Amino acid sequence: MQHLTFDDLAHAFRTHRRAFHLEVRDDYSGVAGEADRVRRFLGGQPQDPAASARWHALMREVTAAGCAVQRVRVITEPHGDYTRFSVGTTAANIEVGEDIRWLPRQDAPPGLPDDDWWLFDDEMAAYTVFNRDGTAEPGWATIADPVIVGHYAQLRDELWAKAIPHTDYAK
Repeated sequence: MQHLTFDDLAHAFRTHRRAFHLEVRDDYSGVAGEADRVRRFLGGQPQDPAASARWHALMREVTAAGCAVQRVRVITEPHGDYTRFSVGTTAANIEVGEDIRWLPRQDAPPGLPDDDWWLFDDEMAAYTVFNRDGTAEPGWATIADPVIVGHYAQLRDELWAKAIPHTDYAK
């Protein structure tokens, strides 16, 4: 496994045609900066544009260059605070070029992995490394094993077909 920094991950977006992200947690408030964003949302305050500026700039750049960036967020219903925040703020990600879909946990296939990962083309997976307390380690751990990557590509296709586009789900 190789460890990627944000700049390395940005390079992966710039050099691949398709990036898919699977998110399977119901709460990411342990991730740096997320707790404040959730608090602002729940309090009816506007989001701080600086909190997502780096990500949004990258997404504008890579999607304009032709990289398809897709996410499936597997979520529990009824929604907890973090999921309400996530659904309520996803329009900003869509505006910068991401394609995001939602999959209620009860509709997910059995044996869904507990890990969040990015899949770049069908060549490399990059895992978010979470600690037991819900915090995330900086960076991503990658793997290019063709058997694992091939399995993730099949899972991506299955999940994408089942998931509900954001504009439909948010209604």
